[in-house]
Amino acid sequence: MPVVAAALFDDGGRVLIAQRPAGKALAGRWEFPGGKVAAGESERDALRRELREELGIEVTAARPFMRLSHAYEDRDVELSLWIVERFAGKPRPLDAQALKWVATAQLPGEDILEADRPFIAALLERAQRSEGG
Repeated sequence: MPVVAAALFDDGGRVLIAQRPAGKALAGRWEFPGGKVAAGESERDALRRELREELGIEVTAARPFMRLSHAYEDRDVELSLWIVERFAGKPRPLDAQALKWVATAQLPGEDILEADRPFIAALLERAQRSEGG
């Protein structure tokens, strides 16, 4: 199952994570916002659609950052994390999910889905590179 996820940052460099709402698989756990890529849809279009539907924002610039596969008990997912470089609007929870902005360094302490965990290490490395030069 192809899935896109977004690393969306605020002006302070914090990243947005979303809590899976009740009634969904793995409810209560945190993840990077995004969702399934529909048949015939590009990843970029899926990212724009999902963030419009879930957060009410319009992505104006994004780039692919990292890709991985993860096997859950009931399904395999092919995840593509995108860095959202610019967006219009203020993210708000349109899918009954809780949202919070978290400093990149604090991500390891969050109850993030196993599939999204490798993204944390990559984002930490990215943050260290940008701080270092």
